[in-house]
Amino acid sequence: MPCLRRAGTGAAMTAFPFDIVGFDLDGTLVDTSRDLAASVNHALASAGRAQLPVPTIITMIGGGARHMLAQALKATGDCDDHELDRLLTILLDHYEAHVCVESAPYPGVITALDELAARGVKLAIATNKLERLTLALLNRLGLTSRFATIVGGDTLGAGMTKPSPAPIRAMVERCGGGRAVFVGDSIYDVAAARAADIPAVVYRGGFTREGVDRLGADAVLDHFDRLVPTLERL
Repeated sequence: MPCLRRAGTGAAMTAFPFDIVGFDLDGTLVDTSRDLAASVNHALASAGRAQLPVPTIITMIGGGARHMLAQALKATGDCDDHELDRLLTILLDHYEAHVCVESAPYPGVITALDELAARGVKLAIATNKLERLTLALLNRLGLTSRFATIVGGDTLGAGMTKPSPAPIRAMVERCGGGRAVFVGDSIYDVAAARAADIPAVVYRGGFTREGVDRLGADAVLDHFDRLVPTLERL
């Protein structure tokens, strides 16, 4: 049965257009930029490399921790795979110990999640962040119980990360199927949603700082207080 909402006092009940709303995590629901940057710079410092400013590291986020670190190493002198693996372990250990020092939901996120839940929508996450780190962050923020399913970057096995549609397809299947939409902040999110044949919404306030309107999303979200009206128009 479709999820229902009341359009207004005395108005007829109107079906909400989606049964499932899926979200990316970093740069979409939660601003994790400073904690991620601190861990990247910790790994760089352990190798005697120069530190990178937060805005530079933000441009490297989205493809998972290994991809992020590989770009940081390229920016500070490059390295071989053995060194990358060694420094990745250092980065992940540091991040796990400092997963929620400065991270916080973006403005309007909690209210938007409440509004969707009130309409009977199932909420879900599909992120390239490792599952254990995703759960650690969500637990610290008190958000875990809001989501029907959480698909991390290693949940489905090696290589099953966005822009592959596999995480989003798994997300929809675990929610029991239905009409779904995906909200993210990067080309990885838009490409994965497209490949999974569901609409994509991109958040302008996330980690993609330029060219958001050229990512090919079905809608661009300027603030989470406009999420429900945006989805109603799709």
